[in-house]
Amino acid sequence: MDAYQIREITLLPGISRDGVRETFDEIVIRPGDTISIVGPTGSGKTALINDIEVFAQQDTATGRSVLVNGALPPDTLVRDPSQKPIALITQHTKCLADLSVLEFLSMHLQARKCTDPARTEETITLANQFTGEAITGTMRMTALSGGQTRSLMVADAIVISDTPLILLDEIENAGIFKDRVIASLKEHQRAVLFVTHDPYVSLLSDRRIVMQHGAVVKVIESDGSEQEALTAVAGIDTLLYSLRERIRAGEQITGGVKVA
Repeated sequence: MDAYQIREITLLPGISRDGVRETFDEIVIRPGDTISIVGPTGSGKTALINDIEVFAQQDTATGRSVLVNGALPPDTLVRDPSQKPIALITQHTKCLADLSVLEFLSMHLQARKCTDPARTEETITLANQFTGEAITGTMRMTALSGGQTRSLMVADAIVISDTPLILLDEIENAGIFKDRVIASLKEHQRAVLFVTHDPYVSLLSDRRIVMQHGAVVKVIESDGSEQEALTAVAGIDTLLYSLRERIRAGEQITGGVKVA
């Protein structure tokens, strides 16, 4: 990504499923931004991130457009996989290739035309910060759990793909440490868009895009007024994680449970 510096990606409005023009002027995404996309099932959340991933130019069903640094994206960003500035991680991350983790990452390193082999181990180390199930380079990709696979894909996007923008579809189903993922993305100055139904992820985000009937109907900026709700939800999330791990370990849960 050194050849072309991404300062911002801009989403311009399209139309709803009813043909009504979206009311926002533009949504600008910059390095370090965390943005959640929320709304009922079928409200157009996935279509929104797909528009961004393909650099829509009024050529998708939504009629939206995407600009890079305020202009049409250069052809190389759209057509050259090694230069793609966006990583899309969907709910369906099961790998069909029977490669070891190290072989898989090395293959991606070559596809990205990266000459630093140390990035493979760096990716595995980072992935292990996101999951409670240890990942090693000798493990087969086909044997990884959903949480391990999603953790590896996020780490891969940060370290090997080295993309300024990461699109994550429903991180809450991945069984990973969501707060660690968000903290790492901010630390590495990655912009991230989460398609999510998770209140914790939504409240942690800098902005919240609300979808209905295939259209953006509201963009909510974080202003500190939701901090009390975030604190409460964080406690619930910690409790659920603790219970999940205790149940996985075979412990019988007796008596009541309390939010920390």
